[in-house]
Amino acid sequence: MNILLISRCPPYPLHFGDRLIVYHLARELTQRGHVIDLLAFSNRAEDLAERGAYAALFRSVTLVPEPPRPLMDYARRVLKLHPRFASTPEQSWSPEMARLIRERLAQNRCDLAHLFGGVHVYEYAPLLGDLPALITPYESYALFLRRQLKNADSLRERITSWAMMRLARAFESFMFEPYCASVVVSPPDRDELLGINPALNVQVIPNGIDLDSFPFGTGDRDPLRLLFTGNFEYAPNVDAAKRLITRILPVVRERIPNASVWIVGNAPPPDLQALASERVIITGRVPDVSAYLRGAAVYVAALRLGAGIKNKVLEALASGIPVVGTPVSMDGISGESALIADTDEQIAAAVIRLLEDAALRDRMGAAGRQVIETRYTWSAAAAAYEELYKTCAS
Repeated sequence: MNILLISRCPPYPLHFGDRLIVYHLARELTQRGHVIDLLAFSNRAEDLAERGAYAALFRSVTLVPEPPRPLMDYARRVLKLHPRFASTPEQSWSPEMARLIRERLAQNRCDLAHLFGGVHVYEYAPLLGDLPALITPYESYALFLRRQLKNADSLRERITSWAMMRLARAFESFMFEPYCASVVVSPPDRDELLGINPALNVQVIPNGIDLDSFPFGTGDRDPLRLLFTGNFEYAPNVDAAKRLITRILPVVRERIPNASVWIVGNAPPPDLQALASERVIITGRVPDVSAYLRGAAVYVAALRLGAGIKNKVLEALASGIPVVGTPVSMDGISGESALIADTDEQIAAAVIRLLEDAALRDRMGAAGRQVIETRYTWSAAAAAYEELYKTCAS
């Protein structure tokens, strides 16, 4: 097929979770003979210089500066004081993107449009005319905010989260209606969207793992090292890292005094870096996360916030490190591949159990890799999208 791909972001760099799915899916689809034109919003100064890392995957690549979206604009669309969908470029947040969509459709034969993102791209449905189109919002933002509300620490945070959740639910009640299908990466996100609008066709296609980039390994693991990885520009990851350091590690060290925690990933903020110590190593961004995944004894995903599938957990399972994860951390991931725990005490107990049982660690590590190989590959994700493309285009 000739596919017009309209994305909330470029497909690079790959340590951003919303970018890696576009990259890997485009790579798989191109290898299967599909031709893709990419229109993507850009919000980083480095985006233009990084186009060479993925340009070969597309027939054409055009980046558009991401526009501001004032909070009042959202309210006006919900209240129908402004058109909810852009029938003309001037009605959209980005008239430049709207005009480019029209130009691409006039210049190239397209069989289907695939939009990646939610509020960033949903409004362009009318500009596609009769072209079959589906949208991948990744997750339900209302679910993200509902979890944020549940864990809010102050009255102000609860009020803000509640108001934003109501706004998100209002948008998710209408924004996906024009599309033949909406794709999310985990069943909880699907259930949230269907609870808001039961008429939607919501499909679940989980993310995959590049198995070559995350090889399985069991040797040379530090038997006392706990690990958490992630992009720490994402607030839920910061919350999980702080929880691991300040509330879980002390309980573990009461039983295993020499246990340590390594926090690995992009852009740890100053308040997280301030928690570093002899037993708490915070590396910042590293060139090869997989080496750290193969060097630790237990991966601890203590997430309380967020929605969607967690790429970091998939990477850990692929690498053969046993995982202790909260229910939020395991959204969309087969539960038998990890020890699932919710409270600080339950997480600490699961970690202690694994640190004291090397045979259990080995069995869980092998089982995690098997789950990834059978259920979470990019080839499987691309095949599922191909079937959905055929359904939408028929």
